[in-house]
Amino acid sequence: MAKVLAFLKPYRIAVAIALFLMLTELAVELIQPLLMAKIIDKGILQNNLQEVVKWGGFMLAASFAAFAAGVINSFYAAHVSQSFGFDVRKSLYDKVQSFSFANFNLFPTSSLITRMTNDITQLQNTVFMSLRIMMRAPLLIVGGLIMAFVVNVKLALILSAVAPFLFLFLFWVMGKGGVLFKAVQEKLDSVNSVMQENLTGIRLIKAFVRRNHEVKRFTRTNEDLRDGTVKALRLMEVTMPVLLLIMNLSILGVLWFGSKQVNAGEVKVGEIVAIVNYATRITAAFSIFSWIIMAFSRARASANRVAEVLETDVDLTDNSESKNALTISQGKILFKNVSFNYPGTSEKVLDGISFTINPGETVAILGATGSGKTSLFQLIPRLYDVTGGKVEIDGHDVREMKMENLRRKIGFVPQEALLFTGSVKENISWGKEDAVMEEITEAAVNAQIHETIMKLPGGYETKVGQKGVNLSGGQKQRLSIARALVRMPKILLLDDSTSALDMKTEGKLLCSLKKYPCTTLIITQKISTAMEADRIFLLKDGRLLAEGDHENLLKTSGLYKRIFLSQSGKENRNYA
Repeated sequence: MAKVLAFLKPYRIAVAIALFLMLTELAVELIQPLLMAKIIDKGILQNNLQEVVKWGGFMLAASFAAFAAGVINSFYAAHVSQSFGFDVRKSLYDKVQSFSFANFNLFPTSSLITRMTNDITQLQNTVFMSLRIMMRAPLLIVGGLIMAFVVNVKLALILSAVAPFLFLFLFWVMGKGGVLFKAVQEKLDSVNSVMQENLTGIRLIKAFVRRNHEVKRFTRTNEDLRDGTVKALRLMEVTMPVLLLIMNLSILGVLWFGSKQVNAGEVKVGEIVAIVNYATRITAAFSIFSWIIMAFSRARASANRVAEVLETDVDLTDNSESKNALTISQGKILFKNVSFNYPGTSEKVLDGISFTINPGETVAILGATGSGKTSLFQLIPRLYDVTGGKVEIDGHDVREMKMENLRRKIGFVPQEALLFTGSVKENISWGKEDAVMEEITEAAVNAQIHETIMKLPGGYETKVGQKGVNLSGGQKQRLSIARALVRMPKILLLDDSTSALDMKTEGKLLCSLKKYPCTTLIITQKISTAMEADRIFLLKDGRLLAEGDHENLLKTSGLYKRIFLSQSGKENRNYA
């Protein structure tokens, strides 16, 4: 909670002004019953109109002051809450952007979305209501009791007798509510997760006629959210009747005991009215406490969820010894006895991998699913760190380089082509912020996508749907390759990025890639693609089984030969 509240520090002055104005409103509210008592005792009961006008004028002036304070208070409360929400959301987003792949395994995507939206909105609203009215409730209770003692000690004792019990009851409810509302937010994560999966895979759901199944799955998670919310709200709703019952009994006690005091001449009628007025205001303050407790309980749960992300240690950062001057100049890659297993697992995905790739060389990497091809790729731009051995580029351990300097010289095309909402031009230039149109066009031409773009309704300004839904798989792959080529990388990593291309288009693409003075690594399942490379690496079960050119591997590797014969149609075998 303290981690999140620290974001209010830059707005200390605005918070102080808002609290001062809120206290002004509170002071007026507390003094009004006292003024009313004077109007009754000195004016109405004495039949003195001058006293009524005098004290009534004071009440009217105080009310105008409270009105002005309330309007200005709302402005400052809104300013602080909106700025606070903006800062927390920005900080949370920056933190998520700094996460390594291992960190992302700790938080489902749907949960991160909920934390950056629903949880922060909850905190934002709580800050606003705290500065506007929430703080008034407890202060009104305390101030009302003090003023009641100022008016009449004996009658005030009746009110003060029940206050401690009610405060203890409210603190218990707040603690219980915090646990329940944390569970509610987690159930909301589950609902968002199902929604995200369904919206992403809507085409597959329709193709497999799985609508009813997914509706049932969503209904189950939605029912869990409903039941959890009802359980939490039921606790909150019980508090108000309890509070009202006890406070109304105390008011009856004041009236009963006060009437006896009036008859005995020990208490004035105005004092009774003032005490009852304070009691009703305290009752009103207690009546909104159930809502306040609910808001604070939810806010505390949300604050803990936000703080959990902010306090997560990023396990992949620049080392203190990282050198700013180091960058990729040639593109020579060295793997020296590299071993790797994913965080939280003990199984080695790569084991004792060693090889050297010279600058400008093109290497194809073959292997069955699960052989470690993509894992090997991810170690080069340091998306993960090795668990044994080291990866060097141009003679320097990648851990000695600033990650930004390292990655800016690498063009990476993932296995699943991902495009962003925006134009075709924006998606290509996403790879290089300051790319001019000539560079964008050149990259598109070499990626074999330029002619396709020119046939689109808006050419390079054609809008691409979210994740490129309005493009084919091959078009998305070629746009992703163009995005990597526009960077003019020193190292180009293509992770099975030509799988959706026909052989003719793929051949043109591979030919065009030779124009780029970069070291190229291609993960592929196609022998036809691998044959175009200078060398071929064959991986199996995380080990480098063989390397060499096509002709050499045909002679020395039985597995490679079986793959070749299988794909050439001369042998019908599954090499996996």
